[in-house]
Amino acid sequence: MDLELSQTAVHDAVEVISYFNYNNRIADALNVDLERHVIYYEQ
Repeated sequence: MDLELSQTAVHDAVEVISYFNYNNRIADALNVDLERHVIYYEQ
């Protein structure tokens, strides 16, 4: 499976993934609760 992604595409993907990871860690550290519609969706 050869996707041939450019360096820019890989860099952009890593930045987006890192940003979401950072936000999740901050939310966990601050004990941020999920909103009601998110909790309902998960059930």
